[in-house]
Amino acid sequence: MVNITLAVTGSISAYKAADLTSQLKKLGYDVTVLMTAPATRFITPLTFQVLSKNPVHLDVMAEPLPDKINHIDLAKRTDLFLVAPASANTIAHLAYGFADTLITSVALALPPETPKLIAPAMNTQMYLNPLVQHNLSQMKTYGYEMIEPRSSLLACGDYGIGALASLDVIVSHIQEKLQTTSEK
Repeated sequence: MVNITLAVTGSISAYKAADLTSQLKKLGYDVTVLMTAPATRFITPLTFQVLSKNPVHLDVMAEPLPDKINHIDLAKRTDLFLVAPASANTIAHLAYGFADTLITSVALALPPETPKLIAPAMNTQMYLNPLVQHNLSQMKTYGYEMIEPRSSLLACGDYGIGALASLDVIVSHIQEKLQTTSEK
């Protein structure tokens, strides 16, 4: 069974990742969820545990199995790595190789051939900020494929680009990436 590691970061769009988890499970994928601490302020880990039928991983220092290093083991078991929603903070940390959260540590430990997708979600001005755009460009050079945000009415009341891509688009990207990877 294909294991998708879904990294959920601190964005109001985190609640959509629950529906994404459910959809991926219905398609027959195994889903392992990683969350940043800010993500847990928007939606609980229990929601993802129930939907994924797997433990949710939160803490880079948690080592549930004494014979394995958790972030290394999670990376080895990942067939596709997806950050959705991806906050500006996590994007910056990934772009510069920080290993201060479980998500960034797993990302650094992924084998080079592991497909990596990222779906940003944030306010329009944040998304268009040259620093965020630079970080996204940097991530592309490291093999991350962008799932572009869409224009919509945002949680802050602004209208513009920055809303998480629709779940159909995200699922389509996942399926295409896995198909392409299996053909190699």
